[in-house]
Amino acid sequence: MMPTIHPMNPKVAKCLLVSKVLVADGIMTDDERGFLDAVMAGEGLDPDERRRVIELDGWDEAEQLFRTLPVEQRRALIDQLVDAAAADGRLSTQELATIRELSTQLGITT
Repeated sequence: MMPTIHPMNPKVAKCLLVSKVLVADGIMTDDERGFLDAVMAGEGLDPDERRRVIELDGWDEAEQLFRTLPVEQRRALIDQLVDAAAADGRLSTQELATIRELSTQLGITT
């Protein structure tokens, strides 16, 4: 039986891009994991969507979807990514580089 393929949606896309920043430095601290859990809860992700985010399934699709959203939503995402990167009390150079790269790809200048 084939697994069910769920199309990307903005809620999952946002959580995936948050997770991309959180794992950029190779580790996800308990504080960062808590931040991601709060974002997933706030977006109302179901267990299947949460699994997708935790397994980091769909980063490229998430970026493509966010490119199509209004600039205000893209800018709000970048702000949330900065908050995510600071969740453990420090901003790593890898996390900042990932945020800069995503900002560029989403057409947002920081």
